[in-house]
Amino acid sequence: MKSAPASSGLGSLVRIFFAALAVVTLARAEVATGPAAVTPVCAVSLDTVLRDAGKLAERAGATVMRVEGSSMLPYFGDGSVLLVRTTEFDRLSAGGVVVYRNNFGELVAHRLETRSEAGWTVRGANNAGNDSTLVTADNLMGSVYVTFHSDARMVPGVELANALVKATPVALAASAR
Repeated sequence: MKSAPASSGLGSLVRIFFAALAVVTLARAEVATGPAAVTPVCAVSLDTVLRDAGKLAERAGATVMRVEGSSMLPYFGDGSVLLVRTTEFDRLSAGGVVVYRNNFGELVAHRLETRSEAGWTVRGANNAGNDSTLVTADNLMGSVYVTFHSDARMVPGVELANALVKATPVALAASAR
């Protein structure tokens, strides 16, 4: 009995590995040189990254979100894809990146700064000030578990792939408001 070729599964795992490697490389580069205003890019289309992220999300019990904005560069920006896992509020710690719903009803992905009795202050890596909304147990969506990068392109003329992109929830990496 022959087994099915594992090439498509292996290709997905290779893409996931290189996307994760890019995240580690960017984080180390930021420590050495300071924040850069360059969006991390991988030579893989957004729909392919979303499909790969979806496969990992099923195993990890995570939600897939795509990023719009540049406030979290060099870590992630337009065209990046996040896996967000539900996290207990009391387990959060300074420096972690979370997704929360702000007072304007938007999902935002920013870094935890300081905790008070009222909640956590958060700020984008490239924002001068903190967000006006505190992260609380009520508005916390979860912690960013994995970041993927893509070339941010939708596949021209491929309706199904573009529908996947449009159906994926957006987490803003935007200016503080």
